[in-house]
Amino acid sequence: MKVNFEFFYGVKGEHILLDLENRLQFFASLYQVDKNPQLGMWLLYGTIVVLCILAYKLGFSHKLPLLKSLVVYLFLFLGCTILTILGVGLPIAEGLFVIVLVLFIYRVRRKFENTGNVTKEEV
Repeated sequence: MKVNFEFFYGVKGEHILLDLENRLQFFASLYQVDKNPQLGMWLLYGTIVVLCILAYKLGFSHKLPLLKSLVVYLFLFLGCTILTILGVGLPIAEGLFVIVLVLFIYRVRRKFENTGNVTKEEV
């Protein structure tokens, strides 16, 4: 039985799947995960954690007791570990950045609409 390795290697033997440098996403290549994996992965993890916290705060957070907040953030940190592993090859951090941007614009717009309604009612 012959195993076909064309999926991992090209017809001529060059690396296709294992060529990490051409497959990195923006934040992974910015942090040079391929050249310095330990520091790059920690920086990518920190970026994903910060973006997840911002997305949670801007769009989904409610006033919770301290213990419940700790549980939410514990699971957020654990989930970000998986997202960091996927974030090397998939646009996880980039998608979170867009989510935070959209939620921020929505929050600012809603705040301006609320202040505009108050001033119209006062006049």
